[in-house]
Amino acid sequence: MRAIGIVLAGGNSSRMRELSNKRAIAAMPIAGGYRSIDFVLSNMSNSHIQKVAVFTQYNAKSLNEHLNSSKWWDFGRKQGGLYVFTPTTTPENSYWYRGTLDAMAQNLNFLKSSHEPYVVIASGDGIYKMDYNKVLEYHIAKRADFTVVTADIAEPEDPSRFGVLTVDRDGRVTGFEEKPINAQTSTVSAGIYIVRRRLLIELIEKSMQEERYDFVKDILIRYKSVKKIYAYPIETYWSNISSVDAYYRTNMDFLKKDIRDYFFKQYPDVYSKVDDLPPAKYNVGAEVKNSLVSSGCIINGKVEDSILFKEVYVGNNCTIKNSIILNDVYIGDNTHIENCIVESRDTIRANTDYIAEDGDIRIVIEKNERYAL
Repeated sequence: MRAIGIVLAGGNSSRMRELSNKRAIAAMPIAGGYRSIDFVLSNMSNSHIQKVAVFTQYNAKSLNEHLNSSKWWDFGRKQGGLYVFTPTTTPENSYWYRGTLDAMAQNLNFLKSSHEPYVVIASGDGIYKMDYNKVLEYHIAKRADFTVVTADIAEPEDPSRFGVLTVDRDGRVTGFEEKPINAQTSTVSAGIYIVRRRLLIELIEKSMQEERYDFVKDILIRYKSVKKIYAYPIETYWSNISSVDAYYRTNMDFLKKDIRDYFFKQYPDVYSKVDDLPPAKYNVGAEVKNSLVSSGCIINGKVEDSILFKEVYVGNNCTIKNSIILNDVYIGDNTHIENCIVESRDTIRANTDYIAEDGDIRIVIEKNERYAL
């Protein structure tokens, strides 16, 4: 593909509540064995983009560890590769990234030293499959300056979390508001953009001179009447996980067979870093219904309509229902967990109940001394 990739993975959201206290949103676990960023990196790889930069900043330790080898997404080649850029103090600059545009500006050499004519920019918190080549073909056919991939969101979603667009019959964007209080349409930006590399460099340099740091507000919205911006609708599954409700709902979607088959049994594949763990073990008395159980888990109790990530231990006489249990959680005997997200590396003491009302999501974080010396 005649493009390089940029993945914006440095942001944080207060809508994630305690879940983002120890990790970036792009590093949030998804569907038992994946991270959010795996989906965009897999899309880049499957679209034959050979050179990809990931901009990380907030709580980047877990994300950087996940990205420590490019082989999982097949970027480990002599030409191209996977580049991880974190904010760096230099004689000319001592700032952290002040926005998505500033992140690109501080790493402008990556753009200038590349030779591909186009750039695919995507956020790291989207769950979807897409061939970016089709978007690029549309971009070229429309002779667009920018192409924005759009999605029509369903009723449970809050449009004010996104950039909201109005589009004419030809597909041209006529209106663009970032996180409006009162959205007039359900068409939102999916956080995926295509632009000519030289135009992007030109606009970045101009914006930096004017001390403008946000890609959406200071380029797309500011230039929407000057540049030709077109919308490309995504018609398959797409979800953004940057709120607790959306994160919970997205994971629960993977309990539906059609969605699970779409992501994991239909070409192209979704790739992730693989841990060397034993298969899940179901002891006498274990009862599992409509759930995803990952490698390294040991199940003694009852699990229903839930997702268990890696190395979860479920004790005797436990009931786990409509819940997400993140990595490396020990659940003591006679525990009842329902409508909850249990944070990773927790120990849930025996004979405890964590139950949220239907429609509410409770985040369980036990402050224990499990890992104390």
